[in-house]
Amino acid sequence: MDALRLRPSLLSARPGAASPRDHFLPPFCSIQRNGEARVCFSGQRTQGPSLYHSQKFFDWQSSYSRISRQSTSTSINASGQPLQSEPEAHDSASIWRAISSSLDAFYRFSRPHTVIGTALSIVSVSLLAVQSLSDISPLFLTGLLEAVVASLFMNIYIVGLNQLFDIEIDKVNKPTLPLASGEYTPATGVAIVSVFAAMSFGLGWAVGSQPLFWALFISFVLGTAYSINLPYLRWKRSAIVAALCILAVRAVIVQLAFFLHIQTFVFRRPAVFTRPLMFATGFMTFFSVVIALFKDIPDIEGDRIFGIQSFSVRLGQKKVFWICVGLLEMAYSVAILMGATSTSLWSKTATIAGHSILAAILWSCARSVDLTSKAAITSFYMFIWKLFYAEYLLIPLVR
Repeated sequence: MDALRLRPSLLSARPGAASPRDHFLPPFCSIQRNGEARVCFSGQRTQGPSLYHSQKFFDWQSSYSRISRQSTSTSINASGQPLQSEPEAHDSASIWRAISSSLDAFYRFSRPHTVIGTALSIVSVSLLAVQSLSDISPLFLTGLLEAVVASLFMNIYIVGLNQLFDIEIDKVNKPTLPLASGEYTPATGVAIVSVFAAMSFGLGWAVGSQPLFWALFISFVLGTAYSINLPYLRWKRSAIVAALCILAVRAVIVQLAFFLHIQTFVFRRPAVFTRPLMFATGFMTFFSVVIALFKDIPDIEGDRIFGIQSFSVRLGQKKVFWICVGLLEMAYSVAILMGATSTSLWSKTATIAGHSILAAILWSCARSVDLTSKAAITSFYMFIWKLFYAEYLLIPLVR
């Protein structure tokens, strides 16, 4: 850089040189257009080496300006690909962070364990209507997809509505939920649940299946009555009524309505209540009661503060915990007996072995739970949902 500087010595007087005023740098203007620079000089006369050095100085300024502008706008890496400038990279990172944060908030808002449970239950019950491999056709898959998508939309409406009316309770029990943490405003929550309810009913109406539409409608009514804080509603305040709501949806509506959707609407067969369907309804009655009771065990603190008279509040966590474990073990025993009476060898083997394994795992895990730890109880509650998923993998094998 020192070699490029205009040194005063270059302009110093020397024998035979012009007077200092002749070496005064002339006025100039720098015009930049399309990446090029042009230097304009005044018409004053300049003599000797000073003109040469002045021109070199301005030529260097012009070249430096072009090089700097080109390197900023079109940086090229070793592979020949243009590199993003620092502000552009920062903007891209900010956009991706915002998208990731929004998806994470919606994931938590949708209560994914209920979404998985709903999808698995509908697929499992729909398979009970399949009588041969030829039934698994594009027609069946289309009808199944319509039922699953419409039901997931309704599921998000129900769990979202519950969060809207439980904001203060969730600040104590579930502070990481978007409404309780402040990531979502109540207006955002209202908009989400309204859109998903409308999409659920819209898809159900477009499909034209009466069993599907009635399943959506009854779920909507019970889910709304369970949560909304209006006179004679907010049924979750009563432990018995709350359990009946969950039982009606998870044990009855899911099993019967979606089986009939596939059986009568998709396959155009007469409505029949088969042995596997009755088993699924009975078993899930036990499981739904367990979920209804157990979900309140980790939430006892907030429920007690806000006057929710759950069984956990009334009877205590430990007693309700072992009631739930006992009910599930009873259900597994019935399932094993059901398998033993099957006329199909492969069904008998799968049903007995599968439910025996699940019963043993449940008992082993239950004995190791620390009932004084909210984290341990919550973890076991999520384990019960995993047993719920596993049961829907076994139900299609019951014949």
